[in-house]
Amino acid sequence: MTARILVVDDIPANVKLLEARLLAEYFEVLTATSGPEALETCENGKVDVVLLDVMMPDMDGFEVCRRLKADPSTSHIPVVMITALDQVSDRIRGLEAGADDFLTKPVNDLQLMTRVRSLVRLKMLTDELRLRASTTRNIGIEELLSSKAPEGQGIPRVLLIDERPSSSTRIRKLLRHTAHVDVASDPHSGFFQAAEEAYECVIVSTAFAEFDPLRLCSQLRSMDRTRFLPIMLLADEGEDDRIIRGLELGINDFLIRPIDQQELTARLRTQVRRKRYNDHLRASVTQTIEMAVTDGLTGLHNRRYLDSHLQTLFDRAVARRRPLSLMITDLDRFKEVNDTYGHDVGDGILREFARRLRKNVRGIDLACRFGGEEFVVVMPDTEAAIAERVAERVRAEIADTPFVVNGKTIGVTVSVGVSSLKRGPDAVPDLMKRADLALYEAKNGGRNRVVAKAA
Repeated sequence: MTARILVVDDIPANVKLLEARLLAEYFEVLTATSGPEALETCENGKVDVVLLDVMMPDMDGFEVCRRLKADPSTSHIPVVMITALDQVSDRIRGLEAGADDFLTKPVNDLQLMTRVRSLVRLKMLTDELRLRASTTRNIGIEELLSSKAPEGQGIPRVLLIDERPSSSTRIRKLLRHTAHVDVASDPHSGFFQAAEEAYECVIVSTAFAEFDPLRLCSQLRSMDRTRFLPIMLLADEGEDDRIIRGLELGINDFLIRPIDQQELTARLRTQVRRKRYNDHLRASVTQTIEMAVTDGLTGLHNRRYLDSHLQTLFDRAVARRRPLSLMITDLDRFKEVNDTYGHDVGDGILREFARRLRKNVRGIDLACRFGGEEFVVVMPDTEAAIAERVAERVRAEIADTPFVVNGKTIGVTVSVGVSSLKRGPDAVPDLMKRADLALYEAKNGGRNRVVAKAA
């Protein structure tokens, strides 16, 4: 795993030391010797993680971190603050400024590298989500990519997996004003509870008498439903090797006992904020992709989806030497319906037609609104004769059952053109063209009929 790491320190010797360590692990390293230079580098370049010294003249690391996290264009970049200070109050100040983690000088090589790799993985995930979100051309993209978490989500639900009652009672007390904390004393039941409930963070204690807590963390990371769920490890002094291994497995953060309330609260808030941000990105990506490929009126897929997916179905049929058929339907004299009854009635007819169309085709068939009053159905593994019968079934139901919209009963008919994959050389445009010509014949032949174009 490679990435671009920005090292910020006003002392050249410190910069050179961190640079050498990172280069040895094949990271690309950028350097800055002041806060303003660091901000400019982050704004102008692709930075994956910032290693930020706290004690710098003019603009200290806390201020640099605050500015990075306040800017929507840089707020998603993970920041690790590096300092000679080892007071809890300093860590709290950094976390409240938005820092993702803290390392104390002299920096332990293993902790440095596992921290950097963990945060690089997080950055790669966030970058992918941001890219997908931006390419959906969502109108609210600036708001979407802002640093603020979605409003109105309230106090987070947290699961604490800890078999010691004294420990779990203390953690619940520390978080009583910050989170709704559920406790699982058994790691196996805790695993299933994490998978089944909507938690925003899981806190795992290392103090199990007969169970490896990292096994639980690994299981949570390997399951789809909990893959992106933040995991915090509660460890004891002297468990550095276990913490480092946990970071390699994908835990998000850790605390060393005795637990300080402010630090626990600040670290939990960081994890929840990050999860909500990425969840918001995922939801927006999903929603905008659905909007991009779904017809808003009928709920069927739209032409954009047809254009991309038909080729896939066509190629699969050719590769497997399986049949593929397609029909294009067109509501007869639909303009007269709009002119006579109004577009609201016309829209109601289109919605009802789409419902009937879905009812008469299989789940594996691809039904799309092609545009206006034209609809296309792609039928995998369907011979021409069967496709023609399906088209006739659709035509008959439309003609035999009048449409009732806004209290008005309206008779509607539909013309259908059907085509099928040729045994010889064929292509998607040719398949569509044959169906279109068949539809044209059905229209010219008196409408309310099915025409299957011979291959």
